[in-house]
Amino acid sequence: MPLADVAETYTDLVTTVFSSTIAAKAWFATAAVLLALVQVTTAARIYGKLSFLPERGETVARIHRWSGRIAFLCTLPVFFHCVTILGFQTPDARVAIHSLVGTFVYGVFVAKVLIVRDHSLPRWALPTAGLSLASVLVVLWLTSSLWYFTNVRFGF
Repeated sequence: MPLADVAETYTDLVTTVFSSTIAAKAWFATAAVLLALVQVTTAARIYGKLSFLPERGETVARIHRWSGRIAFLCTLPVFFHCVTILGFQTPDARVAIHSLVGTFVYGVFVAKVLIVRDHSLPRWALPTAGLSLASVLVVLWLTSSLWYFTNVRFGF
């Protein structure tokens, strides 16, 4: 199956729910960023930096893990759209920044996952990796979804 057929099938599938593939990209990215904020908040609670959430323990850890998994899943259609339909572009500063930062998102994600598994690293390594990943997602959202919602339309 040629890549053009896959992109066409993707477009047909996405436009059954959203008005366009760009709208789908904006909303999936928004979901990923909101879940990244849940990640940062629950991580801060796990590290004892916040006290307004329930006690540190299995519930907060479970919310943290599942919000990360779902955030990752929300990035997959965005990634597919960016790589197969749009590609790397630099027509203006906003798009250039978005394209450049977008090339790093999964590398930062893999680094964070590897750091989670490596208990020999310093205690600051995991929060640094987590905040780096959240920051990358926020920059991507600011240079794409926010632009879409404020310049094109705020809707599905």
